[in-house]
Amino acid sequence: MTPSEAAHVGSPRSGPVRFATFNVLHGRTLVDGRPVCVPGAGGPEVPLVRAVASLDADVVALQEVDRFQERSGGVDQASAAAGGSGAPHWRYASAFHGTAKAGGGWVSEPSVPGLRVYGPRETEAGDRVPSHGIALLSRLPVRHWRARRLAPAPVPMPLRTPGRRGLTVSRDQPRAALAAVLEGNRGPFTVVAVHLSFVPGWNLLQLLAVRAWIADLPGPRVLLGDFNLPGALPRTVLGPAGGGGPLPRGWRDMARTPTYPAHRPVVQLDHVLATGIAAGAAVGAHAPATPVSDHRPLVVDLPL
Repeated sequence: MTPSEAAHVGSPRSGPVRFATFNVLHGRTLVDGRPVCVPGAGGPEVPLVRAVASLDADVVALQEVDRFQERSGGVDQASAAAGGSGAPHWRYASAFHGTAKAGGGWVSEPSVPGLRVYGPRETEAGDRVPSHGIALLSRLPVRHWRARRLAPAPVPMPLRTPGRRGLTVSRDQPRAALAAVLEGNRGPFTVVAVHLSFVPGWNLLQLLAVRAWIADLPGPRVLLGDFNLPGALPRTVLGPAGGGGPLPRGWRDMARTPTYPAHRPVVQLDHVLATGIAAGAAVGAHAPATPVSDHRPLVVDLPL
């Protein structure tokens, strides 16, 4: 980023907190159905960093993030995005370790099994095992971090795969969830980043598992991510908010707008859900176009 671009990011707001979720397609975009690098000078990470920084969000959940993958220039994308967004508090959770193959698929790295969480200290330590996962970036101070692995669906599923005709039988991948207890202007609250399975039914089970996993963390709670679930389905599964006071129990959609596919969104797969926040409190919800990814980011301001 240029100095003038960097001058517009880096400080939390004094009013509502801006949240964003963005499936970044490992910093690439689709051309004729194939993932390709986004042209840009200054390094392979620059288009991704600029796209995330343009959201000017205090809290950002990122999905399909690469760490030291050849296809994305061998960079630590979470670290680069955090630096470009002025978010000193961040974590990256590896859904799995391995190297992306040029024609699709992965070569796993058996020396690093399971979930691993990386932050600024791990980046400085120089661990360069390639991986793929999710990230949570924050300009607000973080009291506590928590992460868990979400097991892949046990059965494959036919999918439309970028760059291939027809349907391809695809196996699910491990997923990850990241939670953070943040210091807001009105006290602590919890933010959770997820990227759920593409397998119908299995992603619903993952969503319910995440709800139980964060039940002991302080509210209000905000759940961000690519759920691979359309429209109002996530809110319905979690339990919609009902009557009984200004802050009823249950979950609300904080932003209802299509996010996929990026060139002409017709369905909402990316969501911001919250519990403990009053109806009508969300403002400024939008899904801006960016040069990166096949999803659009989802952005909304909440009074926290």
